[in-house]
Amino acid sequence: MDEISRLLGHTGHGRSDSLLSDATQSKGSKLVLRHRLNQLLTCVDDLDPKDELHEKVVKTLDNALLVCGKRANKLKKDRFRLHMVTWNVATADPPDDVTSLLHLNSPKSPDLYVIGLQEVYSGPLRFMSDVVFDDPWSHRLMSTLAPRNYIKVSSIRMQGLLLLFFSKLQHLPFIRDIQATYTRTGIFGYWGNKGGVSIRLSFYGHTLCFLNCHLAAHMKYATERVDEFEHIMNTQTFECKTAPRVVDHSLVFWFGDLNFRIQDHGMHFVRSCISNQTYNLLWSKDQLIMMKNKEEMLQEFEEGHLDFQPTYKFDLNSDTYDSRLYRTWFGFNGKKRKPAWTDRILWRLRPKAPTTTDEHVETTETVKGARELEEDEEYPLKIRQDLYTSDMEYSVSDHKPVVGVFTLELRKMYETPLVHLQAEGDWSADIDAMVLYSPLQPFPSSTWDWIGLYKVGFNSLTDYITYTWVKDDEVAFSEEVIQVYVSKEEIPVQGGECMLCYYSSTLRCIIGISEPFKVHESKVAIEEGLLPEKINGLDETVARKERRD
Repeated sequence: MDEISRLLGHTGHGRSDSLLSDATQSKGSKLVLRHRLNQLLTCVDDLDPKDELHEKVVKTLDNALLVCGKRANKLKKDRFRLHMVTWNVATADPPDDVTSLLHLNSPKSPDLYVIGLQEVYSGPLRFMSDVVFDDPWSHRLMSTLAPRNYIKVSSIRMQGLLLLFFSKLQHLPFIRDIQATYTRTGIFGYWGNKGGVSIRLSFYGHTLCFLNCHLAAHMKYATERVDEFEHIMNTQTFECKTAPRVVDHSLVFWFGDLNFRIQDHGMHFVRSCISNQTYNLLWSKDQLIMMKNKEEMLQEFEEGHLDFQPTYKFDLNSDTYDSRLYRTWFGFNGKKRKPAWTDRILWRLRPKAPTTTDEHVETTETVKGARELEEDEEYPLKIRQDLYTSDMEYSVSDHKPVVGVFTLELRKMYETPLVHLQAEGDWSADIDAMVLYSPLQPFPSSTWDWIGLYKVGFNSLTDYITYTWVKDDEVAFSEEVIQVYVSKEEIPVQGGECMLCYYSSTLRCIIGISEPFKVHESKVAIEEGLLPEKINGLDETVARKERRD
């Protein structure tokens, strides 16, 4: 480096005393750095490639580029768009068109959809059929999103509470450790008409938890609603070492029909503020905002401004707030329901762990806190809310849906699937087929792992044509590649565009996806005179039977 410095000092062009003076006075200036780089380029032009000094300059530049490259990779962050919906559907069936609800005409398509519903119809006959088949809401949302390359990754239902998580296909191998649970709070905790359902997962290594709640109703039960929420947060646990509780996750979303009302203000004043769009005059008397001022747990949650009209309570099939007269036990007319923001979406980033000053005190909590702090610094996660609004287009319920759109900015902890997967050779129902897969990283394999054959455009993990057990149907393996057998009897005779997915039972998720490939139609079936429409019907029958099994 001394020789390089001397070279810079003695080169006749590209350097001046004024520049050296500027560099001395402000070494951190980007402008000065650019001047020095220009000087260096000029020097390189003057060097003889055979000179030893030329080699030293090249090595110095290579090292500088290497450092810059590592830093750039370390600072590299990706952005993901999350579209959330909460809606108390008041036992109504889904509307025919959910385009507005899902913002399907938006130029920016989400990476993830999270949809939480409350009061999904759960009469005895419907509920039993929903156990076997998809409920109407899940079916409508899946059939709408599947053609757009979204997969239902997970769902959970507790009576009228339903939570659905969708992802673009490309993210599927990076969504891991999926678990779902529920907590009842209705009728002393034994009835599921109130409570919370949650889905937790790891998204590119960052732990996320989505908690959909339906809390106690009526104006006077604000404190009970907070108690129910704390009970749900404290009792829900997961089989996960890094995030066994809801609060342990890097990012938590709390949403649903939280049932908080606007107190003190009279009906006339509330409706006047709504008509004039002076919503801010109502915020100070919103029960959730009021409770956040005194409840420490609630203070950790953030919420966007309520710059949209209250979403409860409307006359059915209208945009008119409650106008019906209610009959009481004694025959008098009861009060109309006052409008309120009962339907909400909040979020919580895990607080940074406090650092301890005592080097000799090392507890489980401090060790865990130090690990979390290191992880947060190495793999930061940020969130920005881009939209928080109600959708007035829908009137099948006495609630309007609330939509929240977020941008998640994060550095991926991993970018490679755990398994590389591909179909070997030509596939058709005329010959047994082979799947090749290669573990790209160590993962906890199990005898319950399976590989599913899916048609391109499938809507959920259970929407497979057929599957094969990885261990039971293994044919051959080496250190690099493992072969798995698929019987020709399981392959659709009509063929079509398909893909393979490797499901890990331990991680509860897909950890590898093949490129799409063509399954050829059966020549034997055509020679035997089976018409394409009959073959299609046969394929669908086989697929439905497989899903029921």
